[in-house]
Formats: sequence, structure tokens, C-alpha cells
Amino acid sequence: MKALFATLFALSLATTAFAEDTPKQNQADSLDDLLEMVKQGTLEDQKELQARETSFKRKRDEQARLLAEARAELKREEERSIALEQQFDQNKKTIREDQQVLSDKLGSLKELFGIFQQTAGDLQGVFYNSATSIQYPNRGDFLEAFAKKMSKASEISTIEEVERLWFELQREMTETGKVIRFTAPVLGADGRETKREVVRLGGFGLISNDPNPAYLAWRSEIQKLAELKRQPTGKALNQVESYSESTDSHAELAVDPTGGALLSRLVDSPTLSERIQQGGLVGYIILAVGAFAMLLAIFKLITINLTAMKVAAQKRNVANPQPNNPLGRVLQVYNASKALDIETLEMRLAEAILDEMPRINRFIVILKIISVVAPLMGLLGTVTGMINTFQAITLFGTGDPKTMAGGISQALVTTVLGLVVAIPTVVLHTIAASRAKSINHTLEHQAAGLIAEQMEAKKD
Repeated sequence: MKALFATLFALSLATTAFAEDTPKQNQADSLDDLLEMVKQGTLEDQKELQARETSFKRKRDEQARLLAEARAELKREEERSIALEQQFDQNKKTIREDQQVLSDKLGSLKELFGIFQQTAGDLQGVFYNSATSIQYPNRGDFLEAFAKKMSKASEISTIEEVERLWFELQREMTETGKVIRFTAPVLGADGRETKREVVRLGGFGLISNDPNPAYLAWRSEIQKLAELKRQPTGKALNQVESYSESTDSHAELAVDPTGGALLSRLVDSPTLSERIQQGGLVGYIILAVGAFAMLLAIFKLITINLTAMKVAAQKRNVANPQPNNPLGRVLQVYNASKALDIETLEMRLAEAILDEMPRINRFIVILKIISVVAPLMGLLGTVTGMINTFQAITLFGTGDPKTMAGGISQALVTTVLGLVVAIPTVVLHTIAASRAKSINHTLEHQAAGLIAEQMEAKKD
């Protein structure tokens, strides 16, 4: 009983506390009202619980229905998968049987199709590099598609495709035997593209005389015609203009039997000035020394020849010595000293000849020095070039020869330049020295003759 009163008292306190936070109309005025409110709350809670139970049961039934449908769908798909696997196995078996039948029916035709495929592949490369592609573009697309089709066992080419393959091959053979004139875009050496009149010489080359004579090349990487960056010199280029303007059935023209490969290499072939540039600083010094040696040798040969002519003229007129030549000056010394005794006269003439020799031999020793120094300078350039080559090998390895080309070119070019300077300098030095020696010999011969005459006169 006490517990009941305690419970009612607690509910009363809770109701009072709750009443303070609720609107006025929800407050209980008595215990009967409180009991009624508790009863109403209990009924509402039961209704809400029943609604929740009903919703849960409905959702449970829905989930059960969906689960049943999913299981039914899974069963159907498993049955379908089994059927598809059986159908797949049956199709594989059918394909193998059909392939075997196809292989049996093809027989030796498989080898023929292999030949077609190989021929189409080879022709792709031929057409790609052929100048006839200027007039017949897009042939490679057909050949590529044809070769791919031949590589598949499930596809067989038609007779029209085989006939076209034969036609393209025959047309290429025919066109490479003709000289054709046509207009086509051409890339100039300056990189600009212009329309020009072009002459195709079968499969050997291409030329144009519009506006200037030039050899052309087929640039397969860009599938365009291009003017050579460097044209051949001399007769070969002159023949282009005469051939283009000729109306005869036959005309002379230089052709490249490799189909343009040799002409294209002209771009990589350096000119004389480029060769000299490859020699570097040492090469320029060698050339400067060589030019100085040539000028000095020419000057010396001119002066020594003039001196030799004057000596020869004086030799014919010994009685009238002239001071403009060595022999005349030696004769003047003889005339001034012939009253002296033989030994003194001989000494005076020897002294006069010794005075003339430096002027006669002037600059000859320089030519000799240059002839020795020039090959040594070439050797210096060779050593420098090899040092550069080994440095390039150290940095980049030996995989790319172009990295070593600069040093090797310098080594070889300087050696050549040194020899080119040394050889003619040696020849010119030898000529000049022999001329000077001839004049000295004339002076000594004349002096000896004069002394002999003087000795004979003294004896008489």
C-alpha cells in the first residue's frame, strides 16, 4: 500500500513538473484527470505500436516477396547461363568444323593468299618511295587494307581486289619507263611551296626548269617533291635547261641510277669552304702561313730572275761593269783592286762575293722554315682534333658517329692543309735556292777567271 502511494506521489510530482513546461490545457486539475491523461497516453502509445507492427509486417512481407522474386530470377539466369555455355561449346565446335572445311576447300589457295599479302606489303614500300606517287596518291591505303584482309583466315579477297593489285603493279612498271611532264607543288630550298612544271624521268629522277634549272627529289617522309638544297655543279646542271627546252626525241641528261639517293647525298657533301671551316683555328693559321709563303715565293722568284737576267747581261759586257747587279759590283771591286798582289786581290773578290750572297739568298730561308713548320702545324691540328674526338666519346659514347665527326674532320683537314702548304713551298724553295746558287756560282766563276787572268798577266 505504501508503495502504491509512493508511486502515485511520484507521478503527481512528475505531472506537476511536466505541467510547468506544457500549455495550460494539458495540465491535470485532479488525480482523476491525471489518471485519464495517463490512460489516454497509454492508448495512443498502443495505437502507435500497432501501426509500427503493421508497417513492419507489411515491409517484411514485401522483402519476402522481393527475395522470392530474386531467387526465382537467379534460378532463371543460372539455367540461361548453362544453356549459353552449352550453346558456346556447340558454336566452338561448329566453328572448328567450318574452319576445317574452309581449310580443306582452300587447299593451295592459302599459299596464293600468302603471296598476295607479301606482294601487297612489298608494294607499299615501293609506292611509298616512288616518285610516281605524285601522280597516283593514296595507293598505299588500298594495299594496306588488302594486306590486312589477306592476313585474316576468315576473310577472302574478291577477284576485283586481286585484279586491282595486279593493275597497280603493272601501272608502276609502266610509269617507271616513261618520261612525263606535269605540274605539281614543289618545296623550294627556302622552304616555300610553289607550283612548277616537273619532268619525271621514269623512276630515276625529277627535274624542273621553272623558274631555274634544278634537280628535285621525292621526300617520302612528307610525300612531297622538294628541290635539292645543293645542286650539282658544272655540266650536269646545265643539261637540265637544255633538256627541258629540247624538242628532239632524244636529249642528253645526267641521271641518278639510284633513284635520287646519290643526288640527295650532295646535301651532306661539304664544299671547299666548309672543309676549310672544319679545320678550325689551326686550319686558318696554316692557310695564312701558306698564303704568306706563296706571296713571298712569287716575290723572291721575280726578284731573283730579274737579278739573273742582269747578271747574264753583265756577263756579256764584262768591260763595262754596272752597279745594278752583283756581277757588276764584283767587277768594280776587281777594277779598283787589280793593282794589288794576287792574294790580296783574291781576298777582295771573295769579300765582294760574300757581300752579295745575303742579298741574293734573302727570304729563301723563310720559305724553308715554312715548308718545315706547315706539316708540324697540321700535326698540331690532328692532335687537337683527336683530343676533341676523345672528349666527345667520353661525354656521349660511341653510339652516334656524328658526335665524333667534328674532331675527326679537324684532325684530317688540318693534316691535309699542312701538306698542301708544305709541298708547294718545298718546291718553290728548291727553285729559288737553285736560282740563287746559280748566281753565286756565276760570281765565283767570274772571280776565279779574273784572278787567273791577273796571274797570267803577272807572269808575263
